[in-house]
Amino acid sequence: MDNWRKSSYSGEGDGNSCVEIANTPTHVAVRDTKTPSRATLTFPARAFTAFIDGLSKEP
Repeated sequence: MDNWRKSSYSGEGDGNSCVEIANTPTHVAVRDTKTPSRATLTFPARAFTAFIDGLSKEP
């Protein structure tokens, strides 16, 4: 994937302590900014969307 970008949840002062995401129409990949060449997690787009939606709901 060529379109890596920092997460919108990474704020000022976080430096490199954040994650980057890249997406295609069918998948979303997540990696650690500090070690981009190491493990990358890849999710089907629907599963990632459901995960993010679940995080944003109040208990």
